Amino acid sequence: MSVQPDEPHRPSLDVPAIRARLGRTPWKVEVVGESPSTNASVAERARAGEPAGLVIVAEHQSAGRGRLGRSWVTPPRTALTLSLLVAPDSVPVARWPWLPLLTGLAAVDAVRQSTDLAVTLKWPNDVLVGDRKLAGILAERIERRGGAVAVVGVGLNVSSTPEDLPVPTATSLAIEGRPDVDRGDLLVSLLESFTRWYDSWTAAEGRGLRDSYVAACSTMGRAVRVDLPDGTSLTGVAEGVDEAGRLLVDDGRRVHRLGAGDVVHVRPSGPRA
Repeated sequence: MSVQPDEPHRPSLDVPAIRARLGRTPWKVEVVGESPSTNASVAERARAGEPAGLVIVAEHQSAGRGRLGRSWVTPPRTALTLSLLVAPDSVPVARWPWLPLLTGLAAVDAVRQSTDLAVTLKWPNDVLVGDRKLAGILAERIERRGGAVAVVGVGLNVSSTPEDLPVPTATSLAIEGRPDVDRGDLLVSLLESFTRWYDSWTAAEGRGLRDSYVAACSTMGRAVRVDLPDGTSLTGVAEGVDEAGRLLVDDGRRVHRLGAGDVVHVRPSGPRA
């Protein structure tokens, strides 16, 4: 499928300007007109030996995937849709689940720098405006000769209209009254913020990362219902996250430690304490 021509309110990304602004950062940014899935594209390159630092951005993503196999499709130039390749080989595998969480924190930083919106995180890594989803993140571990790497994908709705979005609980910067945000500016801010959090995580075992994540996460301190893969659910208070990024839920009898792969949904069932 060919990409539609630019519309005045949905311009293409200015690739030379983006690369110039990123300067000597580790990122090698490539922008493609269309990709079924940027995560799949980066994973393929990773398996072929691509070094860390690759970023593939798609103007149109036609078959993207979210957590638990959910779809993420973006009309041309309405979203910031990208995947990046990192090699955190100095970090113990037990702490790799922090990758999507710190990416969510970077996305919150980028939106806050570009707008005055009160964006928050929903554990593990959905970016919200109120209770509406603005962005989602998917991280995947790739095994290859020489050591494992990770692909981290981000999909952030920018100029999407309600008709563009798959569910009424999704939103975009334009819907929230910020139609003039430049996707190139947002991309640069996201990569700069990701670099800061990633470097902190790899060099200092995430010192300060957990506190910053908890402060940005609207799930914390709330009564929640957690739907589990076996069809059961548990209710309790989300008290925080542990050193591996797992959600801590106190049901009144004990504290459950829940990884992102252990749950289907986490939904608030009461106000923050």
